[in-house]
Amino acid sequence: METKLQVATTNRQILNIALPISLAMMVPQLNFIINNVFLGHLNEQSLAAASITGVYYLIFGSIGYGLNNGLQALIARRAGENKPDEIGRIFNQGILMALLIAVAAILITYFIAPVILKASLHSEETYRMSVDFLRIRIWGVPFLFVYQMRNALLVGTNQSKFLVIGTLAEALANIFFDYTLIFGRLGFPELGFNGAAYASVIAEFMGMFIIYLVIHFKGISKRFSLFKGFRWDGHNARLIADMSGPLVFQHGIAIVSWVFFYILVEHHGQTSLAVSNTMRNVFGFFGVFVWAFAATSNTMVSNVIGQGKKEEVLPVVKKIMRLSLMMAVGVCILLNLFPHVYLGLFGQDEAFVSMGTPVLRLIAFAMIIMSMATVWLQAVTGTGNSRVTFLVEVAAIVVYCAYVYLTLEVYFLPIIWGWASEMLYWIVMLSLSYWYLNSGRWQKKEIR
Repeated sequence: METKLQVATTNRQILNIALPISLAMMVPQLNFIINNVFLGHLNEQSLAAASITGVYYLIFGSIGYGLNNGLQALIARRAGENKPDEIGRIFNQGILMALLIAVAAILITYFIAPVILKASLHSEETYRMSVDFLRIRIWGVPFLFVYQMRNALLVGTNQSKFLVIGTLAEALANIFFDYTLIFGRLGFPELGFNGAAYASVIAEFMGMFIIYLVIHFKGISKRFSLFKGFRWDGHNARLIADMSGPLVFQHGIAIVSWVFFYILVEHHGQTSLAVSNTMRNVFGFFGVFVWAFAATSNTMVSNVIGQGKKEEVLPVVKKIMRLSLMMAVGVCILLNLFPHVYLGLFGQDEAFVSMGTPVLRLIAFAMIIMSMATVWLQAVTGTGNSRVTFLVEVAAIVVYCAYVYLTLEVYFLPIIWGWASEMLYWIVMLSLSYWYLNSGRWQKKEIR
């Protein structure tokens, strides 16, 4: 039985889309945490260096995520219009564009990133470890991008339940190869810090390959004519560029601002850098529910507009926001009650836990604002106004970067003051996205 392409605006429909997305997103984030748990037990230097390499890799992961979001909105719009053949043509172009970006990412990592890191990092050892690691890790980008494009297809066509299969395979591969390659277990070579890089590349290949098999054997490729006429299509390429281009830049500069933040934190010492690395994992792992509802907002808004039901946009965004907020409040309570349980996973000393506990509690409250801001921002994307999404992100990032530079570099305050920037960032984003959608200006936008 074929899945219905047009969605209803009920709480049940929201959860049917969001929960599989959250489970699928949780697995890669769990991979980040597992990497860092293993590396934390290796030594603090590895955990500190992983903060730089992890955020750097996220630059390209977020670029793929931006392309994914634009593609997802376009696919959802065609799904709402019940045009399955158009879905296949848009998807094929998305794959081609993603692979071109992946080639650029590899070249940048080999020839440009080492120069920037050399000029920015104070520790020679952290620089050396980071460059060696990234020149291995970057080869996972093509697999990651293709995987993200397939996720856009499944979410945009209301088939998010299949996401879990690929991500489960990725998680199991990552755990196995982290354990064997970092520590040299079961006859595998002991590669230390770089073992995590090889493990992640293998895991991303497994995730991509398994989701390909799912799409093939479930008949999804045949239904949407995927990989047929796999050639450059100028019209759809321009459509994807118009929709995804601002989002690619948006997510790219958002993570670049995080690289800027981590470089400033590195100036505060190795322990501060290691603590901040674990905070990134909090946003990644516990934020999956928030990002899942945000992705649902993108898809449902685009789908209902495709059905000609613009009057349902604001009510459905508010429904999604309430569910997202409930999840974030639950996570906030959990992290505030048991901060030592989370921080204790990384095998560090009491100074690490003492520094990390107040930062973790602050981050938990920031996630409540994030739970609302991301839903409204992705709703803007769903209307087709990705340029507005980009402008909102730029405004938030300018405020964010100015604040972290003053607190961490000029006044050299403790890192908890730097992490308070998250509250400011999400407040700016929420305010601007909420204002735009309630202004009604988005109703004039059309995607042809």
